[in-house]
Amino acid sequence: MNSPDSAPESSVICSAKGCRAAAVWVLAWNNPKLHTPERRKTWLACEEHREHLSNFLALRGFLKDVVTLEEWERTHPSEG
Repeated sequence: MNSPDSAPESSVICSAKGCRAAAVWVLAWNNPKLHTPERRKTWLACEEHREHLSNFLALRGFLKDVVTLEEWERTHPSEG
């Protein structure tokens, strides 16, 4: 049984270590030393961890965009 803060098993969950909450944000990033400029890797974030994960990526110069999961799925259907 899921706790009230847990994501249902069929939903996507936050990328923060140990977090089982439903993701509502997509953090698009790339490492310029490893990826071509147009390449986007993604982390998923719940409301609680969006800022922390964004800051982690931004401090390294990796963060490219933060959008809602709904918007990401609408604009990147083959990647969702």
